[in-house]
Amino acid sequence: MPKPLRMSRRTWVAAWAVLCAAGIAATAALNASPAPDPQPEKPVRAECAEYIADIGAQLAKAKAEGNDDGVLAFKRTRVGADDCSEEVLDHFSGDR
Repeated sequence: MPKPLRMSRRTWVAAWAVLCAAGIAATAALNASPAPDPQPEKPVRAECAEYIADIGAQLAKAKAEGNDDGVLAFKRTRVGADDCSEEVLDHFSGDR
């Protein structure tokens, strides 16, 4: 059975230092890269804005009570009424 290669303590320290320097350099490069341009917000109908504000208030209340699981929101729509589901998803998509 072949003997494992012995590495001196100095070699281990040098390899560790090189890996640390590479990690620090990679972190600095990632932090220096510009953030993507934010998407312009689409205009939201008043009815949908009111509904989104209500969901936001419920989320804030749940977080204040220590429940970070979220809020389940339902909405009944009248026949022929506009649906706000896309606006709600667009608004809260950053919270996922």
